[in-house]
Amino acid sequence: MPRQILVTGGTGLLGRQVVGRLVDAGAQVRVMSRRARPAGDSSPYAWATADLRSGAGVTEAVAGVDAVVHCATAFGRQAEVQLVRTLVDAAGRGGSPHLLYTSIVGVDRVPLPYYKGKFAAEQVVQQSGLPHTVLRATQFHDLLRAVFAAAARVPVMPVPDIRFQPVDAGEVADRLASLAVGEPVGRAPDIGGPEVRDARELAGAYLRASGRRRRILPIRLPGKTFRAYHAGAHLAPDHAAGKVTFEDYLAGYSDLRGGSYRAPR
Repeated sequence: MPRQILVTGGTGLLGRQVVGRLVDAGAQVRVMSRRARPAGDSSPYAWATADLRSGAGVTEAVAGVDAVVHCATAFGRQAEVQLVRTLVDAAGRGGSPHLLYTSIVGVDRVPLPYYKGKFAAEQVVQQSGLPHTVLRATQFHDLLRAVFAAAARVPVMPVPDIRFQPVDAGEVADRLASLAVGEPVGRAPDIGGPEVRDARELAGAYLRASGRRRRILPIRLPGKTFRAYHAGAHLAPDHAAGKVTFEDYLAGYSDLRGGSYRAPR
C-alpha cells in the first residue's frame, strides 16, 4: 500500500468518501482543500491548504506522496484543464506519484463544454509522463436528484427525453480507493450504475420519495449535445458495476426537500 495518498477536493461529495475509504483501509491520507483545516478537526488524516487555480501551496501538498486522487473539478474547459496542468506540474517536480483522474462516461462523445474540458484534462494526464489511471463514471445519483428538485418547483415538471444510468458516489469512491492502492492501469474500465432508465421513470421515483405530485413533461431539445445524450453516448451498460439503485439512494434521505442525507458506508 502506498505510504501517503493525497486527495484533491477531499472535502467534496466524492472526495470525502474517497478519504473515508482510504482511512478505513489503513492508508496515510492527506486532504487538499482551498480552505484551512476547520478548528478543532481531529480527523485521522493530514491536511494541505492549496489552490489549484492559483497554484499556491500545490507543490507542498504533493510533496512526498505516492498517489494523488484528483477529485477537485472546475466548470469550463480551460478552467478544468488548468487545474490538471497545475497538479501535473507540481507532481512532476515532487517525484512521480500515481495520478488518478476522475472523469465522466461520454466525455469524448458528448459535446457539452464541461465534458470537453474533462476530455482535454484526460489528455493532459495521459501525456504527463506520470504513472496514471483515468476512471470514467456515469452521472451520480446526487446530480439527478438536484436536477429533479429544481424541475419540481413548477406544477408541470420538465425532464429531458433521454436515459440515464446513475451511479452512487460511494461506489465510485470504493473503486477509486481500490485503484489508488494498486498499480497504475492507464484507462480503467468505466463504472456505471446498475440500471439504464428513462429520465421520466427516475423523475417519478423522485416525486414519490419526496411526497410531491407533479405532471412530468418529457422534452426534446435541439442540437448535437442532446442528440448525443439521446443516442446514449453517456451510458455504460456493459459496465453496470454499481449496486445502489436510484430508489435505494433516495431512501437514504431523511428530508428530500431539506437535503438531509444519511450517506451509506
